[in-house]
Amino acid sequence: MDQTIIAALRRAAEHRHRFDARFAAYFDSLTDPAGGGALEGLGHGTFPARALELLRDMSLRGGKRLRVAVLYEAAALVTDQPSPGLTEAAIGIELLQTHGLVHDDIIDGSAVRRGAPSVPQRYRDEYPDRTGTATGLAVLAGDLAAFLSLRVLSGSGLPPERAAAMTAELAGVGATTVLGQFLDLERDFGPVPDLDFLHAVTEYKTTRYSILAPLRLGLLAAGADPAPYDDELRRYATALGIANMLRDDWLDLFGDPAAVGKSVGSDLRSGRRSYAVRALLTADLDAAGRALLTAALGDPHADEETLDRVRALAREHGVDRSLQADAEQHAAEASAVAGSWYDRWQPDAVAFFHHLPAWTVTRDH
Repeated sequence: MDQTIIAALRRAAEHRHRFDARFAAYFDSLTDPAGGGALEGLGHGTFPARALELLRDMSLRGGKRLRVAVLYEAAALVTDQPSPGLTEAAIGIELLQTHGLVHDDIIDGSAVRRGAPSVPQRYRDEYPDRTGTATGLAVLAGDLAAFLSLRVLSGSGLPPERAAAMTAELAGVGATTVLGQFLDLERDFGPVPDLDFLHAVTEYKTTRYSILAPLRLGLLAAGADPAPYDDELRRYATALGIANMLRDDWLDLFGDPAAVGKSVGSDLRSGRRSYAVRALLTADLDAAGRALLTAALGDPHADEETLDRVRALAREHGVDRSLQADAEQHAAEASAVAGSWYDRWQPDAVAFFHHLPAWTVTRDH
């Protein structure tokens, strides 16, 4: 692997290590009445405390923490000094991620997340005879994570104007992400979606909160106004977001479940028109291939043998190669945008953004 990519990954790993300890301490503070940040109501009944326990478990047990690294490196673009509110912003964006994952797993019926049972599956296991209650509890747990994401910034002790700007950014991107979820569901109705629609799903469901919002939040925490750079930040985020999603879709069809941390083939089984599934649907398949794809698409019980046959069909028609080539093209676009920042911002942080796209299209999870 290129040494510049290794350096970027090392910086990301350092951010993750420091953040995970602070994230755990944050969850501890929610149950510590002596600290002033405890949640009221946890001492009544058992459901509230159980929801927080499940959110903590899923939030702390994995994930690439890409948003955290982007946020910290965005602040490092303009200053090498500690930025007040940066940790709270990172916790807020990761809680928003937790909210999204819980709701995704409800919608998709996913049993596994980050190598362990998903939050909805935990509730289904605990209340096997009360599926409505299990689903309701999972919905509420996801909602709790969303509201906590705003609460952490409002109590950060930042100057009022900066706290308001950062909270508004997080609230706005949270609403945008929900709209993206609507588009995500609409994508699977009607005719095969075109690439522009898939790009819109990626932009609103993922890119805005995973890349653009952390960029803006990091700059805000460092005391910089992101508005003058909005166009280039958007172009960078959009290109990197598409590259990242193309790689995710590649991994969902062709990846190693042990490395990915969840079952692969979920897009196919759920009937989701991902980039990979769309490529198959628009490929020049013969009658047998079309019948195989039609039978597997949307079948939650499709077995591994069927998925292996679909993978072989996809490889035969170059789907694996075309997805990877498209991902690399968008990654190169993002790198080119970041490459123009060296004359303006701190070179070490710029290098992180310059080389991040190359990593995202070669990762195995």
